[in-house]
Amino acid sequence: MKIGYARVSTSDQHLDLQLNALNAAGCELIFKDHGISGIKVKRPGLSQAIRRLKRGDTLIVWRLDRLGRSLIHLVNTITKLRRRGVEFLSLSESINTANSAGSLIFHIFAALAEFERGLISERSAAGIAAARAKGQRLGRRPSLGPELLAEIKRAYSDDQRSLADIADHYHVHPRTVSRYLQKNAPGLGVAEVERHRLPEKL
Repeated sequence: MKIGYARVSTSDQHLDLQLNALNAAGCELIFKDHGISGIKVKRPGLSQAIRRLKRGDTLIVWRLDRLGRSLIHLVNTITKLRRRGVEFLSLSESINTANSAGSLIFHIFAALAEFERGLISERSAAGIAAARAKGQRLGRRPSLGPELLAEIKRAYSDDQRSLADIADHYHVHPRTVSRYLQKNAPGLGVAEVERHRLPEKL
């Protein structure tokens, strides 16, 4: 079965051109997304089309950019379909994975997508290295701010409140309190802090 997919980004655009082309290509079913940008992760029409496709079917689009948010997304989507035995046809670019020429072009796209992934990875690594060189803190932010941490230290050392009570009051896990005290209140003694910890599993 030939199944078409059409999409326009804004509500004032029309699908007529795409629908005419898909009908002329012999599509028996056509799924549509109207007023949905290509960068959107969730596209109801596309999701319905992909669920409907079965082995031996062909997904047809008017143009490549109607399907993929990016080259990487396009290649990933088509690769998943081909693993299910579904072929892909783009009318404007004359790319048909069912024939050798279209399959070759798709493999070139896949190589370019892999190259793009490598560039993204390299840029991310370079950004992390630059941030570390500047002394910037990486990773998740602490659960508690400096003022709250000072309050916790006073509550534990002066008021003799348990870790469980303190954690409940500040809406954090007791292990968060324990780690802070071990790091910032060495005078209390690690053993003393550990003695007030709750079990790992409650």
